[in-house]
Amino acid sequence: MSESTIWWLLAGVAVGVELVTGTFYLLMIAVGLTAGAIAAHLGLPLVGQIVVAAVVGGGAVAAWHWHRSKSPAPLPANANRDVNLDIGEPVQVAQWNADGTATVKFRGASWTAVAANPGEPGSPGNFRIKEMLGNRLVIERL
Repeated sequence: MSESTIWWLLAGVAVGVELVTGTFYLLMIAVGLTAGAIAAHLGLPLVGQIVVAAVVGGGAVAAWHWHRSKSPAPLPANANRDVNLDIGEPVQVAQWNADGTATVKFRGASWTAVAANPGEPGSPGNFRIKEMLGNRLVIERL
């Protein structure tokens, strides 16, 4: 079996493990292994192939880590619209209770709602769902 075949098999294994685990960094390692395979096709000696694979794979991992550190952290699941499509939906508050809660109709059911800012309740009106805490809607004024 040629050296390039071994590199391609290792790259395939890395991609397969990534598909099972969901670790995007393994794809960056697979890019490095692919670079090693290409280096083998170009006739570099084994040491050169390993160096190319390490530099490309390590560089890809470092670049991906730098890219992720620049992006904002995701919201928690109870406030993330990507996880819960109810976040951001409008609700109508008819009246606030003395304890700072309100009963709102949402998706055909009655929900207990609390204000996102404790000093905010007082007047009824249009609100939007900011997050969901258990079976309570945390709402904020539109």
